[in-house]
Amino acid sequence: MRIALAQVVSGTEPDANLDLVRDRAARAREAGAELAVFPEATMASFATRSADVAQPLDGPWARGLRTIARELGIAIVAGMFTPGAEGKARNTLLVVDAAGSDLATYDKIHLFDAWGFEESRHVEAGDAPSLISLGGITFGLATCYDIRFPELFKHLAHEGAEVVLVPTSWANGPGKAEQFRALCIARAMDSTCFILAPGQADPTSVGEQVRTGSPTGVGHSVVVSPLGEVLAEAGGAPELVVVDIDPADVAEARRKLPVLVNARFGISLP
Repeated sequence: MRIALAQVVSGTEPDANLDLVRDRAARAREAGAELAVFPEATMASFATRSADVAQPLDGPWARGLRTIARELGIAIVAGMFTPGAEGKARNTLLVVDAAGSDLATYDKIHLFDAWGFEESRHVEAGDAPSLISLGGITFGLATCYDIRFPELFKHLAHEGAEVVLVPTSWANGPGKAEQFRALCIARAMDSTCFILAPGQADPTSVGEQVRTGSPTGVGHSVVVSPLGEVLAEAGGAPELVVVDIDPADVAEARRKLPVLVNARFGISLP
């Protein structure tokens, strides 16, 4: 399957970001991609309070995403914010197929309460992993800070995932892009899955200033093989990364490196 990772700089206005999705999804389709994967917070960047822009799954932003997918004939994964409890939002991935029908949603389980940022102040954590089947491939879903928790990726692999999509809006700071890359490689090798991690581009690459430590993106979207080889990697600026994924490579990797079978410790989710 040909998949496009759309590394973009989302703004704070959902409607403008929907136009951005349409443009990049059209480019992805022109490149022959069947699936376009956008970053976390595509609907609105973390430069605004997530709960202030949250919309339900039957709201205008999600409906617009479905329309784009249907009109272009391409499946889309994109990060948005949906209403949560007690005035908070949920950090949600919405997955729609090429007919514009919902395949799945995933609410981010591990919230980014680290490096001086408290996502939990305005976002409610999800509590359930999510997988989808598309084009004969089983995909697991994860979001950004989830990449630091190998148990989730092993669980997804045991449930049949061959590819894990990790839309991201990584926090800036010294060494953060290098950490992101290393974590993606580690999770690929933990799970013997492909890791496809599209990130928000570095806002400074388009002339925007950001607050230090703000999770508004560093770029460096990356594709990693089940054996940890970096197959494609973006720079800091907006970019479209297009890759071809063969699930047979997962089966071969698991034959050579059967870590899922050899593991002596079980996995349980709370």
